[in-house]
Amino acid sequence: LKMNKLFAHFDARPPRGIMLYGPPGTGKTLLAKAVATEAEANFISVRGPEFLSKWVGESERTVRETFRKAKTAAPCIIFFDEIDAITPVRGGSGDSQVTERVISQILTEMDGLEELHNVTVIAATNRMDLVDTALLRPGRFDRHIYIAPPDLATRKAILEIHTRKKPIAKDVDLDDIARRTDKYTGAELAAVANEASMLAIREYALKFPKLDESSLKKVSIEKRHFDAAMKRIQPQTGDPSLYTRMPTRVPRGPEVS
Repeated sequence: LKMNKLFAHFDARPPRGIMLYGPPGTGKTLLAKAVATEAEANFISVRGPEFLSKWVGESERTVRETFRKAKTAAPCIIFFDEIDAITPVRGGSGDSQVTERVISQILTEMDGLEELHNVTVIAATNRMDLVDTALLRPGRFDRHIYIAPPDLATRKAILEIHTRKKPIAKDVDLDDIARRTDKYTGAELAAVANEASMLAIREYALKFPKLDESSLKKVSIEKRHFDAAMKRIQPQTGDPSLYTRMPTRVPRGPEVS
């Protein structure tokens, strides 16, 4: 979006679609917003289920209108969250005529005679294996990026962000918490930090039924609060292969790590 002249010089067409996939809570939506900010582009975000309508033709009209707005606002990024909800593999027992029409309309917009100039489509899914393979062919969503749960350094950085304004006791070691939260997603780490706050608040409220400014300044979130929070909030990522399993029935574009 920012280097059109470079692509023109090499007579190359930039990717039309990018598929972000991985466990829930790993920040796929935040990443899409960050890309739009970095590219200085407008951002249109739509959750997959929002396209579905009980009225005939309304779902396709919503898809057309979304792409029309993006072309008008170019440079623009369209973000489809939970795209698997509207693009399930066709031909299954639970197939729906509505989702079939939505898939066809998205393909029409991406393959249409009118080129998507300065418009990039980003989609996110927790279940790549449920997305209709027609969308994954080259020229459509042909860049597949796996968004993994955060590593050790990233977990610490996330914890620092979510505890920055909290009254943290001296016995709290974020390095130790980061080491103990393997397989936690960013959303789960944020939940741990908030749950630790809630436990400290509940403890204070039971001890001091009336708010006391002087005593409030002396209380903080201690290590035991984080320990209890981690027992209550467990990682839900499960088997990583569930998210990395890619469709193999059609050729696909390169995966980006």
